[in-house]
Amino acid sequence: MRGMKTPSRFISAAAVAAALLIGGSATVTAEAATAPAAASVTSVSPLAAAASFGDICYSDLPSQAYDTLDLMASGGPYPYAQDGTVFKNAEGLLPAKASGYYHEFTVITPGSSTRGARRVVAGGTVSDHVEDYYTSDHYASFDLIDYSC
Repeated sequence: MRGMKTPSRFISAAAVAAALLIGGSATVTAEAATAPAAASVTSVSPLAAAASFGDICYSDLPSQAYDTLDLMASGGPYPYAQDGTVFKNAEGLLPAKASGYYHEFTVITPGSSTRGARRVVAGGTVSDHVEDYYTSDHYASFDLIDYSC
């Protein structure tokens, strides 16, 4: 685990699961249930949102993700201009939040001449985020980083 302290933004998958089990509701209009993907959902169930991502143990991240998380903790400097910019969650896989809640950071891919497909997407403010997600496939899927393992 490279000797890092557990970040203060720690959130366990168990805590997320417990919060989801306590409550949460969904309200989907009838049109949204039968209409094409462009239909709007009036609110998203936390349970449905949780089903859109998995979890990954901090110790299972690639070593380059540790470098990214270290940079995030220190406020940069970041290797790419896009790092720290707002992630819009256009895929809708992460829990619905206000615009500006998520920010993306590059996880270097060895041998890639571009930014590659790996990212950490942080929820909350850039300096005090409360949840971090890892994607290795350029936003096709996300895993909540569990700092307890």
